[in-house]
Parts: sequence; structure tokens; C-alpha cells
Amino acid sequence: MVGIVLVSHSEALVSALHDYTKVIAPNAPVALAGGMPDGSFGTSYARVRAAINRVNGPDGVIVLMDIGASATVVKMVLTDMGDPGVYMADCPFVEGAVEATVQAQAGIDRASIVQSLKSLSSLRKF
Repeated sequence: MVGIVLVSHSEALVSALHDYTKVIAPNAPVALAGGMPDGSFGTSYARVRAAINRVNGPDGVIVLMDIGASATVVKMVLTDMGDPGVYMADCPFVEGAVEATVQAQAGIDRASIVQSLKSLSSLRKF
């Protein structure tokens, strides 16, 4: 099963999003990296790397981020890891988390989930 990592500047935000996804995809492998170790806002390199390691397996990992600076930290982690099985997705955070966790739980492969997440960039709500 593809692992999903949710990265946010806020531990509370990423925890709330995880609670939301667990309602619809309770068996999806999800790891969180939110906030800094001291509880402040920010994106922790160590937390991102540890979260990826927690859900990394033969089916790979998809990392979703909240806003710009968190993507910079994720890029640094992925560059240092050099693991081609870990992919960062550029998509809306909430919608992407729902889509990714539902599909991961359904056993969809990483490439198909990534393709689906790409289509969310043009998602309209009304």
C-alpha cells in the first residue's frame, strides 16, 4: 500500500486533516510532519524525514504539503534521501489528502494516485 505523508507548518492543522482522512480511509498508511519540535509553527526537516521513513515501503510514498515553504523542506529531504519511490505532489492539501488516502487504502498504485492528484489542481468548488 502506498504511504501518505502530510506536511504542514502547523501540528494542529495536520492532526485535524489526519482525523478527517481517517474517517473515510481508516486503513491508509499515513504519517504526519507538522510544526517544529518545540511546538512552534514551521516545517521540521527531521519530522518530515521521520514521517517518510514510517510509511515507506515497496509501494512508495506520496508527500503532500500545505504551503510553499514546506515544499522547500520536503525537496531538501527528498534530495538527501535520493529515494525514487518517494514523490511530492503539488495539489490542494485537503482535497489531495482525501484523494490520496482513499486511493492508497484501495490499493491503487503510486503512479495512478499521483496522476489523479495532478488533476486536482484545476478542481472547482462551484
